[in-house]
Amino acid sequence: MGNRLLLLVGVICLAVAPLAQADAALDAAIALIPDDGDVAIYYDDAGRAALEAAISALEAAVGVTASFDASNEKAYNELAIPVELKNLVNKLAQGYYTLGDVFLHGNNDAQKSIFDRGKNWGLKSLRMNPAFAAVEVSSGSFVDAIAQETDVAALYWTYANWARYDEFDVLGAVVRNDPPKLEALIMRALELKPSYINFGAYRSLAGFWGSLPPLPLMYFGQDLPKTLSYLCPVLTEPNYCAECAVCPFDPDCNLYLENRLIFAQYYLMEKSMWQEAARVLQSILAEPVGELHALYNAFDQVLARELLAEVEKHL
Repeated sequence: MGNRLLLLVGVICLAVAPLAQADAALDAAIALIPDDGDVAIYYDDAGRAALEAAISALEAAVGVTASFDASNEKAYNELAIPVELKNLVNKLAQGYYTLGDVFLHGNNDAQKSIFDRGKNWGLKSLRMNPAFAAVEVSSGSFVDAIAQETDVAALYWTYANWARYDEFDVLGAVVRNDPPKLEALIMRALELKPSYINFGAYRSLAGFWGSLPPLPLMYFGQDLPKTLSYLCPVLTEPNYCAECAVCPFDPDCNLYLENRLIFAQYYLMEKSMWQEAARVLQSILAEPVGELHALYNAFDQVLARELLAEVEKHL
C-alpha cells in the first residue's frame, strides 16, 4: 500500500510540476512587460532571451499550440480567449513590437514577419471588446469601431506594429487605405491617455506625419509642421517650439532619448537641416543611458550613431 501511495504522489507531482513552471513563467512574463512602460530588460542577448521566453509564456497562457498559424490573421480571430486575459494579449502585441523593433533591427524580412504577428495580436485584443466587434461588423468600418475602444494598450500596440509593418511598403499602405485606420488608432490612444508609454502617442504621430511620402494635395501626405506640433510637447527646443505653452509636458521627457531621435530623423533630416540634426543626435550620444529607460535609451543611441553617419555625409 505504501509503495502505491508513493507512486500516486509521484504521479501527482509530475503532473503538477509543469503547471507550476508554467505559472512561474507567466508571472515572470507579466512582470517583464508592465502595463505602462517599456519591457524591463537590458539591450543585450540576455534581454532578448528573456523577452522571447516571455512571449512564449504569454502565448501558452492564451491557448496558442504548436499547430497555430502565426501568419494567418484568421487564426488569431478564432482563438477563444477569455476577456479577462485581454491584458495578456496586449502584452503579446507589445512584446512582438519590441522584439522586432529592437532586437531584429536591420533584418527587414524578420522584422516584417514579427510586426505582422504583433499587429494581429493587437487586432485580436481590439476585437475582444464586444462593442468594438459589434460596430466593426455592423458598420463595416474599422475606424468607427475604434471609437468604441477604451483600452489604450490595445490601440497603441496595434498602431505601433501596423505602422512599422507598413514601412516596408509605404505606397502600398496608402493604396490599401491604411493611413486613416492608423491615424484613428493613435489619435484614440492620445485621447484616452496622453502620457501612456512615456507620451508615446506624440512620438508616434510625429513619426506618422514625418514618414508619409510627399503627396501634394492629399491629406495623407508628409506634413512636417504637424510632425513638429506633436514633438514640441515632449522636447526642450525653445527655438522650434516658441508657441508651446508648456514644453515639454514632463521634465522626464528629456530623459527618454527617443523623443530627440524622432525630432532629428523625421523633422530636421527631412528638412535637410543637417547641422541641427547633428547637434541633436550628438546630444543623444552624450547622455548616460541610465536605468529608468535602460532598454530604449541604449537602443536609441545605436540608432543615433547610424543617423549621425548619414547626416555627416551632408556636412
